[in-house]
Amino acid sequence: MPRAGLDVDAVTRAAADLIDEQGLPALTMTALAERVGVRPPSLYKHVPGGLVELIHRVATLAARDLAEVFRLALSEHRGAPALADVAVAFRRYAQAHPGRYAATAAAEPSADDDPLALALRDSLDALGGVFDSYGLPRGEHVHAIRMLRSVLHGFAVLDAAHGFRMDVDVEESVAWSLDLMDVGLRSARPSS
Repeated sequence: MPRAGLDVDAVTRAAADLIDEQGLPALTMTALAERVGVRPPSLYKHVPGGLVELIHRVATLAARDLAEVFRLALSEHRGAPALADVAVAFRRYAQAHPGRYAATAAAEPSADDDPLALALRDSLDALGGVFDSYGLPRGEHVHAIRMLRSVLHGFAVLDAAHGFRMDVDVEESVAWSLDLMDVGLRSARPSS
């Protein structure tokens, strides 16, 4: 019988906390079982797919979180300030939840209606909101989203791996990158 109060959501959140603290490779059924106070076989009552299912669930949780983070960041500004707000929010999330963020790249949706696919699409749509105020045609949003996501992902991954070893503040580099992106986005506006 499953432990009282332990359900798939509690197991998912415990896995998310564990990988935020110790990294994605630290997630094992044994480590998670110890964390939630059950024997490893008992976890399979909640997550029959084991580690693959757990990572998928954590990635879904993180993608939903990111969609909300992006929406909140975009609620007050447009243009360059919105771009900066989204970048700050993204970086804070990736720094506060490195394991959850890593799971978003490690899990693969199984179909278009997979909860992970829906959550990822929602987070990308929310991220794309930053480009509405630039007057970018909708057909070009995908390119702009990929550019912004690549820059922010690169900073998040390198930052987490302590990959910035030069004596220049990383925040200056982020701001420089966003300024350059803003100039490019403003110049990409269609002529009126």
